[in-house]
Amino acid sequence: MDGKLIVSSSPHISSPVKTKNIMLDVIIALIPALIASVYFFGPRALALVVVTVIACVVSEYISRKVMKRPQTIGDLSAVVTGMLLAFNYPATLPFWIAALGGVVAIVVVKQMFGGLGHNFANPAITARVILLTSFALRMTTWVAPHAWQGTVDATSTATPLALINSGATDELPTYAQMLIGERAGCLGETCIIGLLIGGIYLVAKKVISPIIPVCYIATVFVLSAVLGQDPVMQILSGGLFLGAIFMATDYVTSPITNKGKVIYAIGCGIITVLIRQFASLPEGVSYSILLMNILTPHIENATTPKTFGVGKEAK
Repeated sequence: MDGKLIVSSSPHISSPVKTKNIMLDVIIALIPALIASVYFFGPRALALVVVTVIACVVSEYISRKVMKRPQTIGDLSAVVTGMLLAFNYPATLPFWIAALGGVVAIVVVKQMFGGLGHNFANPAITARVILLTSFALRMTTWVAPHAWQGTVDATSTATPLALINSGATDELPTYAQMLIGERAGCLGETCIIGLLIGGIYLVAKKVISPIIPVCYIATVFVLSAVLGQDPVMQILSGGLFLGAIFMATDYVTSPITNKGKVIYAIGCGIITVLIRQFASLPEGVSYSILLMNILTPHIENATTPKTFGVGKEAK
């Protein structure tokens, strides 16, 4: 020994789990839904994902360069943001809007707030909401599955939630069709089986806790039943599984305590149902997660265990 005493701040044990490993697991978990989107919506679905991912990675590289900060494109978080954002696009979206969404997600929502770990809301969710507000028609123009093969009418069609709101329940897909993804909707939200496979993988790898997805989906199921809706169709419709599994569980914008996760997830479920039932929009997943992201710091403050002895009068 050389007699030197090394003093450093905690933690003193280095974990082998790095950001890159976590993001790689998320990318792997998204692959089943990606394959399903290409099967139902054609090569253009894959092209939209690639364009959005490239836009996110390039935006992160340039913004970090301009801000004179260390490069972070190697942690794969920009790739995950790009995939999730593209999964919220309709197959008909112009490529330039897809790329613009990637720039907004990375530059405005992520890097301007300090980068990964500092953003106040999920970048993909926020970018989607901004695009929905800016390009409402483009973001809500849907085509039927397999339209790219010319086997069905390629004109625009309605999503299950839109059919429910319009009262055309006789035109709804079956539960089986909803599970496999044979219905109109965003690229990555339609195939429930693919999303479940990815979710199970993430839980098995301990990347996410099942608390948020289970509580979120269960809340929508129960409240939909109370309000007289078909609860099974409600949980299979829209982007509920995509949002509950891959977006509401974002480390940065969701609570860290188990009690906080339950409150957060139930809040997401309540807002989703209220928007679906009483607002002019047929879907509420994106807005509910964004609103609960904003409330996350307050939920954590209310649910974080108090330090022993704090708040008690000295005797």
